[in-house]
Amino acid sequence: MINRKRKQVEQQLGKVMGWVLILAILSGCGREGSSDGAAAVKAESAEVFKFRMVTTWPKNFPGMGVAAENLANAVDEMSDGRLTITVYGSGEVVPALGVFEAVSLGNVEMGHGAAYYWKGKVPAAQFFTTVPFGMTAQEMNAWLHHGGGMALWEELYAPYNLVPIAGGNTGVQMAGWFNKEINSIEDIQGLKMRIPGLGGEVFNRVGGSAQTLPGSEIYTSLQTGAVDATEWVGPYNDLAFGLHQVAEYYYYPGWHEPGPTLETIINKDAWDSLPPDLQAILRTASRMINEDSLSEYTARNNDALSELVEQHGVKIRRLPDDVIEALRHASREVVSALPGEDELAQRIYQSYSDFHDDVMRYHELSERAYINLRPTN
Repeated sequence: MINRKRKQVEQQLGKVMGWVLILAILSGCGREGSSDGAAAVKAESAEVFKFRMVTTWPKNFPGMGVAAENLANAVDEMSDGRLTITVYGSGEVVPALGVFEAVSLGNVEMGHGAAYYWKGKVPAAQFFTTVPFGMTAQEMNAWLHHGGGMALWEELYAPYNLVPIAGGNTGVQMAGWFNKEINSIEDIQGLKMRIPGLGGEVFNRVGGSAQTLPGSEIYTSLQTGAVDATEWVGPYNDLAFGLHQVAEYYYYPGWHEPGPTLETIINKDAWDSLPPDLQAILRTASRMINEDSLSEYTARNNDALSELVEQHGVKIRRLPDDVIEALRHASREVVSALPGEDELAQRIYQSYSDFHDDVMRYHELSERAYINLRPTN
């Protein structure tokens, strides 16, 4: 009996070892084939692309400047080094406001900035950064990626040999820094303020004097009196620039930039030189940075505001109602007049306006309704 059982066990072990041997052989063949296949794919995609990206921000500036660096790092990692991007801050290769032209001409492959800086060349580009009293960051992302906005942006930039991708968002900004209190609309008259884009045009219309300056010139301009007031971004970036050292009053709400989108722009010829997988990586990485930067600003602004108030004695003020109403009225006039006779600009304006109206109706019942009922402490 014992011998018979031993024999049965030996037979079963023999079968098991036979299967193990077969699987090992098959696995070896699979590995060999897989290795050969991977090697072939790697050989086909071995070309390395080296892009340069110029930005409108100071090198490694918190938030916006770091977003450009994060994009470069993500692309390098996701592509396993097949696409590397060297980032240059404003003034290192081209002036801050020379990014659009440099990338368009192919002097560099990429840029990172904000579309409203190019309003002198492409007025309708301002819709793809922010509109006074317009859409928030959440709403802008929805319009761009699910409401037809991205296709219109690509169409707008095509004549300039550029491919745009959303590349960040700071969320609702502050109204800015002022060297005097604003008690009524009369205090705006003749006030020189650094404020770009459509917000600047609205500010002019209510009696102010809008100036367009790159970030690197803001502190000195406010310190020397070249401007009386400035907006920049919000507590996180404003603290980094030390604007509390050269202005006493910090105003809200950020009527002019409720959801400012940053942009990654790629020279079309450089874009076309990339294989499809690297194009997909670049799009995906930029989309990731677009979402991540908004999260970072939401987190960092809280601590920065507390520091400005508690450690530096900054005086927080709300813009008076008559100022806000004057700005709102002027904004309607400026934004509606922007498209002019340009057919594409009219389509962009209509798409933006329709989406804005639709999403606002829903957010009255969702976002605003919830925020209004949420406890404040």
